[in-house]
Amino acid sequence: MGLSLTYKILGQNLLKGELRPGEEICVKVHQTLTQDSTGTMAYLQLNAMNADKVKTEVSVAYIDHNMLQASFENADDHEFIKTSAAKHGIIFSKPGNGICHRLHLEKFGKPGKILIGSDSHTPTGGGLGMIAMGAGGLDVAIGMARGLYYLKAPKVYNVELRGKLQPWVSAKDIILHVLRELTVKGGVGYVIEYTGEGVKYLSVDDRATITNMGAELGATTSIFESNEETLDFLKKQGREEDYIPLSADPDAEYDEKLVVNLDELVPLAAFPHSPDNVHEIPESEKIKVDQIAIGSCTNSSYSDFMKLAKILEGKKVHPDVSLVLSPGSSNIMNMISENGALATLIAAGARVLEASCGPCIGMGQAPKSEGISLRTFNRNFKGRCGTMNAEVYLVSTETAAVSSITGYFTDPRTFGADIKVEFPEKYALYDNYYIYPPESDEDRRKTEIIMGPNIKPFPINKPLEDEFIRKVILKTKDNITTDDICPSNAKLLPFRSNIPKLSEYCFNTIIPDFKERAENNDGGIVVGGDNYGQGSSREHAALLPLYLGIKAVIAKSFARIHKANLVNAGIIPLEFINAEDYDKIDEYDELEFKDTKSSLETGVFKILNKTKNIEFEAGFTGSEREKKILEYGGYLNFATSSEF
Repeated sequence: MGLSLTYKILGQNLLKGELRPGEEICVKVHQTLTQDSTGTMAYLQLNAMNADKVKTEVSVAYIDHNMLQASFENADDHEFIKTSAAKHGIIFSKPGNGICHRLHLEKFGKPGKILIGSDSHTPTGGGLGMIAMGAGGLDVAIGMARGLYYLKAPKVYNVELRGKLQPWVSAKDIILHVLRELTVKGGVGYVIEYTGEGVKYLSVDDRATITNMGAELGATTSIFESNEETLDFLKKQGREEDYIPLSADPDAEYDEKLVVNLDELVPLAAFPHSPDNVHEIPESEKIKVDQIAIGSCTNSSYSDFMKLAKILEGKKVHPDVSLVLSPGSSNIMNMISENGALATLIAAGARVLEASCGPCIGMGQAPKSEGISLRTFNRNFKGRCGTMNAEVYLVSTETAAVSSITGYFTDPRTFGADIKVEFPEKYALYDNYYIYPPESDEDRRKTEIIMGPNIKPFPINKPLEDEFIRKVILKTKDNITTDDICPSNAKLLPFRSNIPKLSEYCFNTIIPDFKERAENNDGGIVVGGDNYGQGSSREHAALLPLYLGIKAVIAKSFARIHKANLVNAGIIPLEFINAEDYDKIDEYDELEFKDTKSSLETGVFKILNKTKNIEFEAGFTGSEREKKILEYGGYLNFATSSEF
């Protein structure tokens, strides 16, 4: 039996464990990335471990999320990250350089390497043939300090691409189709591995769009083979020496398979308010559009912006539309300014932002009340855009560009002849936004880490109690996102380094008084539905409940990264053994936990609902290492113990 590409790379870098789906393994980490929204916590944790120089081949600290400097908070975070990076031998990417995933693809990504990042869209690197995974900040901090990462060995889902895309259909439509087929929880426990004849027609930019948005499937990561297109991309980036050919064995066997006939795909869109609510663009009704945003780590490449410029050439953005653009990197901005594309975009009436995440992370450009916004982004969760009653649709660059001219949601195939983008012989390679750490270890160790007044210590849990009684202070529906638990918008992002302040907004998209409920009940229990904690990798969605005294979360099922973050925080993540027990619990029911340590060992917790005098069972599925972490009250406590 041949090997998948996924298992080839994992096998070559296996440090501990057995490569069998569901078994915990430990792999070597070659690269890490952080961004400023999650980075301060990661570097606070790295500093707390008294780590010296990072053990990776390359680690990069990017500034791309918290770009609005309306007050001191974001600038202070940037200075803290910059000085922490210099102290530990980490490359620092200055504000304005661009989006971490786009930049890492351009400058550092290498086929066959393992990358972990404190951002759920780190799988973008899979477009280059990497195993690139999103992780919580503490996992990334330990990855930097120790050069390793623990995960459950995944199953592998083969998506075979057949045929070739038709005009005006793009890579964004491929991943939207896969989301329609598999849903936002269909990839949990899997790596999505793309194969087939259709792969040869997809550029690295196309592949990166697909692997980037694979995060919305709940997948561990997504990956393409490294072939001639990969070599061409690396040559143009001046990194031909980083190329190695990689692919699955011809007789590789997979756990699941989906066949996609590319020539049958049409332009698609994810309708509000979920990335898997995918439909064809409506023909019978004209949906008026108020705002269009093009960019984000999903669709901010050179080819995206050149397509946009070709469509807008000699045209005018509709008077009722605000067209907002955020290129993926400073080098892309440089290229489109030199070749005239930027002038075309400005002449058409577009608004050009700096190279950053911008509106995708809720950092400005919120739509008007009840506005319709088309975005080339990866998420359209309710309220993520900054306006709770806005409706956000996820679309391709082609659909967004054509709709910006017509003023309504438009199928780009109605625009006329297909457009072609010619790639340059070489991409811009300016390096001036990067700050490299001191070459001398002596100079590096002398670096003073600067912490502003908004940067507060991260919360640390206590060792596991053997018994406790707490009330259920919140019961949620299915598919609760980390945006629900820790809202993300321009108002709140500056407080990502201030857990006490940010805790005031915990679960704010669902209820207005979660913090008060927690304070009035000595913490409590949260009960959730399926796919609890989907979305961003932000560990704040575990740290806020930790700070507020949440002891356990009982759900029907968990998203991978959030479950790991709960374990890392010392909060017990339990799953209903009988799903119907979910319906028997109400808010403010009092639950009694006994013999938690022995229950952790067996994996079965017998929990008494004292309010209703009903006992039910919930299970913990985790490794011996994760059980130790929970016993210690969190990963940092365990990592600094003699047992680690």
